[in-house]
Amino acid sequence: MDFTHLGRTGLSVSRIVLGTMNFGPHTEVGDSHAIMSRAHEVGVNFFDTANGYGRAIYPGRTEEIIGEWFAQDAGRREKTVLATKVYGDMGDGSWPNTGRLSALNIRRALDASLTRLQTDHVDLYQFHHVDRETPWDEIWQAMEVAVQQGKVLYAGSSNFAGWHIAQAQAAAEKRNYTGLVSEQSLYNLIVRDIEREVLPAAREYGLGVIPWSPLQGGLLGGVIRKENEGVRRLEGRAKEALEQLRPQIEQYEAFADELGHEPGELALAWLLHQPGVTGPIVGPRTMEQFESAVRAVDVKLDEKALARLDEIFPGYKTAPEDYAW
Repeated sequence: MDFTHLGRTGLSVSRIVLGTMNFGPHTEVGDSHAIMSRAHEVGVNFFDTANGYGRAIYPGRTEEIIGEWFAQDAGRREKTVLATKVYGDMGDGSWPNTGRLSALNIRRALDASLTRLQTDHVDLYQFHHVDRETPWDEIWQAMEVAVQQGKVLYAGSSNFAGWHIAQAQAAAEKRNYTGLVSEQSLYNLIVRDIEREVLPAAREYGLGVIPWSPLQGGLLGGVIRKENEGVRRLEGRAKEALEQLRPQIEQYEAFADELGHEPGELALAWLLHQPGVTGPIVGPRTMEQFESAVRAVDVKLDEKALARLDEIFPGYKTAPEDYAW
């Protein structure tokens, strides 16, 4: 397994990030634990979760499943770079201060996550969304306290715009604080909007970029082949998206066949070739899906192959050039 650094930190992390959003609601506990164990066997040490994951059962269930796995072997936690998130309302909505990024909620949510995860600290504590109501000075003060207490090592963001990153880093600099070290964004061959401003901002400020939904809900995972084989039938918005993109996806799957790679592995490999990307988050429901994601690390794409993928799914220039006539 290849390793890189998480943003401006000394943390060495695997190029594939194990996303746990399916653990609990879609993947049973035993299978979830088996996937995490297999991840360590093949060198995947970066696990990503969130306090709200598992909501279909109850919020926090996914963190509990990870904590139960840690408790089975005391050595597992120290081998894992653990990331979780804060923002979503973990209550029933009938009481204030149970969501967003107020200092009070950060303190309460962090302690609750640590309890569920059965650990004394998280390596990366991420703001799941932008809080337009809480001042950055309050957010950073809460994070400074958490770091001083040894409960958090680094802070990251998710779903931020480029100017949100700049705003957060400017406020942190005034406090002589590290600020953000990573950004999780929607990024894949189909959805490349962050190339305009978020990726440039992340590179400028030294943030690692952690793409989520690298297969765009399965559209880049060989969906037409599976459809033809009767394995998978899309419905609703996913079906509409497929029909809109069918010509491109047909070309994409044909090119994957030409290269001798599975479509999903090719999509992940493309992300690993993008400057500034730490590693894509894969959210396997099954062991088979996880093993396929790991194989993507060994896929090498030359300039000709990358250019062909850009032809099929055109990207963007950095702003403001992308907006110029």
